[in-house]
Amino acid sequence: MLAGLTVAMTMMPESLSFAILGGFPPLVGLYAAFIMGLVTAIFGGRPGLISGGAGATVVVLIALMQSHGIDYVFAAVTLAGILQILVGLFKLGKFIRLVPQPVMYGFVNGLAVIIFTSQFEQFKTIINGQTAWLTGEPLWTMLGLVALTVAIILLFPKITKAIPASLVAIIVVFIVVLGFNIDTKTVADIASVSGGFPPFHIPHVPFTLDTLQIIFPYALIMAGVGLTESLLTLNLVDEIVGNRGNSNRESIAQGSANMLNGFFFGMGGCAMIAQTLVNLSAGARARLSGIVAALTILLIVLYGAPVIELVPMAALVGVMVMVSVGTFEWISFRIINKMPKHDIFVGILVALITIWLHNLALAVLIGVIISALVFAWESAKRIRARKHIDEKGIKHYEIYGPLFFGSVTAFSEKFDVQNDPQEVIIDFKESRVADMSGIDALHKLTDRYRKAGKTLHLRHLSLDCRMLLINAQDVIDVNILEDPGYTVAAVKL
Repeated sequence: MLAGLTVAMTMMPESLSFAILGGFPPLVGLYAAFIMGLVTAIFGGRPGLISGGAGATVVVLIALMQSHGIDYVFAAVTLAGILQILVGLFKLGKFIRLVPQPVMYGFVNGLAVIIFTSQFEQFKTIINGQTAWLTGEPLWTMLGLVALTVAIILLFPKITKAIPASLVAIIVVFIVVLGFNIDTKTVADIASVSGGFPPFHIPHVPFTLDTLQIIFPYALIMAGVGLTESLLTLNLVDEIVGNRGNSNRESIAQGSANMLNGFFFGMGGCAMIAQTLVNLSAGARARLSGIVAALTILLIVLYGAPVIELVPMAALVGVMVMVSVGTFEWISFRIINKMPKHDIFVGILVALITIWLHNLALAVLIGVIISALVFAWESAKRIRARKHIDEKGIKHYEIYGPLFFGSVTAFSEKFDVQNDPQEVIIDFKESRVADMSGIDALHKLTDRYRKAGKTLHLRHLSLDCRMLLINAQDVIDVNILEDPGYTVAAVKL
């Protein structure tokens, strides 16, 4: 429960900031934090994972908000939720396992830098309508309170771990500011957090194909970004906690929460890695903390706004700074000289794209594509052929390694069609045909031997490879040499 309170304290200013960034009414961010947090905490596939109105999804919707207004945003959020539910129902969440470790390192490190640098906004103020950095006494006051927050978070666990250090730090700095009447930036300076229960609201958009054409691209990108961040965060929590969550169940929960957002005045969202790490560092491992965090946000909106608006932003900045330090994979520096050069490149590239574009889905997608291409290149170099001629004068090529688009050239170069005997057998016992490029290479090779007046047979093809060739028999022509079948006599008693 204490972890949930801490999460609520850190989530509120972030959700407010993201709502304002997107041009939405501030309460739209808090409603998203409540709805996303509650639904995913109860029904999600990973206890301990915290979801809310995240910046990654808001950034996608800014252009739609500016061009068509908030009702189109709600419609897009609803459609994004439907797409996420479909991903869960069709069990596509498992594909997040294809994200390699270097991409995870890059994603997490880039996110840690974003969390840290986003706190700089709290060191700015508005003077004569222009944004300017704090100077003089306000700056030193802010830095001093942030330093006090960080010191409490570092030192308090040595006294006891029963109470989350982040919550203690927020309370102590709150009391210090009130007790000494210190003039510093508070939550009220960002926006008012007072309001009512999330109202039911059907988006006022025409139910036409034109509307679908407008919102679908935004919904698709939002669904992709949201699921990428959520499922990568789920993987991160799996590593910390030591057991596996259910990615498909999490996809359905995220989608359901976003659908509700579209009908209850929320801006939508996804898993929030910073708040999730606050939750885990506070000792939470079950669903209760997420439920408490969501309900706390609702109660604050309904009743507690006058008190929460007095919370110093310095305390929340200090908490988020420590979260960014804890998020960063410092081990990546220690193992960087032990990793392959292409993995180092991928990790750094993903981190830079994450920091530069704030587009987590694009960063991860580029990282996965580069890793896949490197893997294909390395696999292509591993195809081998062992050759021998048996007592019947038949030449055998024993193939080692996969035959796919990357290895077909090296594969084709291993055959000496002109000098081979009349009958040739290619043995695939230690290989497999993986794709259409491999099938086409076999077809062309068979054709070359046929034109030379020779016969080519394929042996020891696995069942999936044989089915692949049978399905393509209208396009290609190859000879499969079936392995002999042996019958077994069964005695009936």
